[in-house]
Amino acid sequence: ALNVQARVIYEELHSVFADEAPPLRTVERWAKWFREDREEIEDEARPGRPVTETTTENIEQIRRLIDDDPYSTIEELQEQTGLSYSTTQRIISDHLQLRKMTARYIPKHLTDFQRAERVRICKEKFEKRIGR
Repeated sequence: ALNVQARVIYEELHSVFADEAPPLRTVERWAKWFREDREEIEDEARPGRPVTETTTENIEQIRRLIDDDPYSTIEELQEQTGLSYSTTQRIISDHLQLRKMTARYIPKHLTDFQRAERVRICKEKFEKRIGR
């Protein structure tokens, strides 16, 4: 090890990379690792289950199950797929862009036609209510 202080390394990185430079605390951690004879800054393997549940296959499986029965609950989908509750929920919300309305999954984003139709119906109901 060169035995260079972390602050000096940080200042050099900051002079070259400006805002893209890692924070001082990160540089201090790296310097400590190198003093302990570590040779790289990549994270070491951690214990526990790897995050592999949100795969294309699982996303498609949940899509098919919802297409078959849009009234499915997360618990039912979880039981059918063997995925965790949070993974099932994440796939439905983030990957499939669905949300539950009246116990049925529907797209989060409306088409222009759907949006215009909802506005038209709301205006119609509003006008009936105020007696025009």
